[in-house]
Amino acid sequence: MSRISPPAQRPAPTASAATSVADTLGARIVQDLRPGAQLPSEAEMATDFGISRITIREALKILSGRGLVSLARGKRAVVTQPDGAMFGAFLTSLMKSDPKSLFDLMQVRRALEVQSVILAVRHASRAGLAAVEAALTAMQAVAAEIDQGGAHRAEAERAFHLADVRFHEALALSGGNRVLTYLFEAMEAALYEAFSTSHRGQLLAGMTMENLCHAHRLVFVHVSAREEKAAVEAMSAILENAEVNLRAALGAV
Repeated sequence: MSRISPPAQRPAPTASAATSVADTLGARIVQDLRPGAQLPSEAEMATDFGISRITIREALKILSGRGLVSLARGKRAVVTQPDGAMFGAFLTSLMKSDPKSLFDLMQVRRALEVQSVILAVRHASRAGLAAVEAALTAMQAVAAEIDQGGAHRAEAERAFHLADVRFHEALALSGGNRVLTYLFEAMEAALYEAFSTSHRGQLLAGMTMENLCHAHRLVFVHVSAREEKAAVEAMSAILENAEVNLRAALGAV
C-alpha cells in the first residue's frame, strides 16, 4: 500500500473540494506512484485531507474519469497503466467537428514521424524491423486486391488504412522511445481518419494504393539499411504528398 502525503493546505469543504482533492491526488500519483500501486483507504485519505469520505470518493471518481486510477467496490483505488484513450478521443472529436484540424495533426506528425524514423534507423532490432515489414506486407496484399478489383472496396480500404496505421506504430515502437510509442498509439484513430481522408485526394489525383505502398517501402528499405538521411527524406515525401491529398480531398467537399 502506498502513502500519499497530505497537501500543505487542506482544501476547503466546498462544492469544488472534490476537484481540488483530485488535482492534488493526481499530482501525487504522477510524481510518486507506479501503475498497480494501491492508494490509502478512503478513511485514511479523508483524515489526511481533513474532509469527508464522500468528498474523497467523489475525487476518486474524477481521477478514474481521467484514467489515473481504477475503482472496484470494496477495494482500494489502484493506479492504472497510462493509455492514450482520452487523448485519442479528443483528437477524433476535434476532427469530426472541424475537418481542417487534420492539418494541425499533420504539423504534429511532421515532427513525430521524422523523429520516429531517426530513432528506428539508430535502434531498431530485427524483431522491430520485422514488425514494420509485416505491416507493409499487409498493406501490399490489400493494395493488390483493390487495384485488381478483386475485393469489396470499402472493406479493403479500411483494412489498408489500418495496416498503414500499424506501419507507423511499428516504426515508432522499433525506435525504443516509450513516449513516442505512446503518442502514436494514442493517435491511432486520428491517423486512421487522416489516412482515409488523404486517400480520397489520392484517388482524385489518379494515384493507386500501390503508389503509397512503394513510398512506404522506400522508408522501410532505408531504415533497414541504416540510411538516416534517405529514410527521413522518404518519410518527408510521404507526409508532403499526404498534405497535398488532404487539401484536394477537403477542397472537393
